Amino acid sequence: MRFRGKLVDIGCIQHFTRVVSTISKLAKTCTLRINQSKLYFILSERVVNGGVSIWCELTQGHFFNEFNMEGLAEDANEIFLELTPENMVKSLKSAQNAKWVKMKLTKKHTPCITFEVELPSLTSHSRTVVHDVPVSVIPKRLWDEFEEPEMPDFDVSIYMPPLKVVRNVVDRMKNLSNFVVLSANQSGELILKVETDLVSVSTHFRDLTHPQWTKDKDPNVSQTPTQTQQRDPQEFVEVRVDIRKFAQFLSSQQVGPQRVICNIVDNRIIHFFLLHDDVSLQYFMPVVSM
Repeated sequence: MRFRGKLVDIGCIQHFTRVVSTISKLAKTCTLRINQSKLYFILSERVVNGGVSIWCELTQGHFFNEFNMEGLAEDANEIFLELTPENMVKSLKSAQNAKWVKMKLTKKHTPCITFEVELPSLTSHSRTVVHDVPVSVIPKRLWDEFEEPEMPDFDVSIYMPPLKVVRNVVDRMKNLSNFVVLSANQSGELILKVETDLVSVSTHFRDLTHPQWTKDKDPNVSQTPTQTQQRDPQEFVEVRVDIRKFAQFLSSQQVGPQRVICNIVDNRIIHFFLLHDDVSLQYFMPVVSM
């Protein structure tokens, strides 16, 4: 297996750093999947058992000026690595003014993703910093565990208000309760609510819009009627989630998504879909029984 990539554009280096930093705030360890066209950061804890699930994909051509990889075999031309994203963030911190950054799969005492960072210099001598991020190679027999999660057949799908606004609301609410209830309908309404024995506090967002989904769950093209369109537009569906996990998700976002979609299956699943030109991130959050 071989992998080597080079980032030259400073905007791409900084954007890649923000993506990795977002992942590091959501997961202590994750899987990096590499193929010819994309990189994926994956966390596949079982949501039904209280874990979170993350699927983040980057189109390599939007980030890398050079990109070469050889997978496990011709019929399995991919690489799956387990790593600690925080270690990648530490390696990339020195690269925010770099002339270029090289990433490559190396074999030191253990397999590593090695980052070579060339820094600006006032002399004719180059300054290169090298960081080794230990990784574990995931065997092919386990690859099926890291497939893209199925999009739920949701009851309501709605575009979120600006995440910074939602985060400010949730930061105040988390002093009142350990849980927050998110309610939404197909008429563009979203409610965040916390309740205790002494107080009930809710924040209402109105006039939100809805994505138009295709049958294959593409949020950009209109679709035939599905579960969301068969439901009364005024009818609310809701989920209750751990407010600290929700706050963690909101505070982790450094990618600057253009749109954020919230999909809800009543009392069962909440799924966030963050869309950017060259990055998409899906986040499944466990639901707490009402």
